[in-house]
Amino acid sequence: MKNELILRTKKFAHECVKIAIELSKSNSKLGNHIENQLIRCSTSVAANYRAACLGQSKKAFISKLGIVIEEADECIFWMEFLQDENLKNDEQSNKMLKEARELTSIFIASRITAVRNLHENK
Repeated sequence: MKNELILRTKKFAHECVKIAIELSKSNSKLGNHIENQLIRCSTSVAANYRAACLGQSKKAFISKLGIVIEEADECIFWMEFLQDENLKNDEQSNKMLKEARELTSIFIASRITAVRNLHENK
């Protein structure tokens, strides 16, 4: 599961970057802003999940997962925002919005489980 999520988050980041780069073609301040934010948070999901998997302790893993959850939720925000602003509302953006929501749910569940396991093993 861990390796599958590492690959899944990396693919998610690549797809979000593609969407973001398309926004730069709009030559609008808002498009450029969302482009930068979406690139930053989507790649952060992948990078921080990868780092979480290398965690030196359960507490480090839980801490990194918190960052992953925040960044994945921020991806949801920016994807919804670009759709709200009619900058992009197509199959690709809908697919990535769905993926961001699924990843967020997965990481929240993982963090809950990790916290529970940490407390049970004390």
